[in-house]
Amino acid sequence: MALPSISAYPLPSAGDLPENRVSWSAEADRAVLLVHDLQQHFLSAFPAGQQPLTGMLAHTARLLARARRLGVPVVYSVQRGGQSPEERGLQLDFWGPGVADDPAALAVPDAVAPAPGDTLLTKWKYSAFARTDLEERLRDCGRDQLVITGVYAHIGVLMTAADAWMRDIQAFVVADAVADFSAEEHALALRWAAGRCAKVTTTDALFQEV
Repeated sequence: MALPSISAYPLPSAGDLPENRVSWSAEADRAVLLVHDLQQHFLSAFPAGQQPLTGMLAHTARLLARARRLGVPVVYSVQRGGQSPEERGLQLDFWGPGVADDPAALAVPDAVAPAPGDTLLTKWKYSAFARTDLEERLRDCGRDQLVITGVYAHIGVLMTAADAWMRDIQAFVVADAVADFSAEEHALALRWAAGRCAKVTTTDALFQEV
């Protein structure tokens, strides 16, 4: 039930992306940037100093800098340490007790750390919308687009994108700013998102839109 040990793999480039069913464009006055679960507990499964970790963090840092310059709200989803069995729910059956109540494991890397004015959202399930006020936060600031970065692509990233679709919020999955258990599962997540619930894009392409 522990996280797997992840082997290095290259991040997808623009030529690797699946065909999107939608032609949405991210707009600075409509979007919120979600940094999904970038805590050391989850990142420690990747080989340090190698792809996809290095590229995913670098691209997320670029998106954060751009979002903050443009006034795009930034939300971090983070899990709490030392969750009780009741708080874990069915995650306990699939993934065990989760992250310990350890500041080092709970920390977000400095390169992509929250800045003053960013929002930290306690996350409980695969989707960042489940048992949180993420939707209300978007509605309250008149936003209907969610740009998603982080881990893991075929689990929380994909489930959050699908949940956004069900709430009529346009989701953008940034293919080279997310990472996964393997290249195969990364590609699976992108294909499913592009065909069912989101626009799949790259950091460079999103910069041209936002």
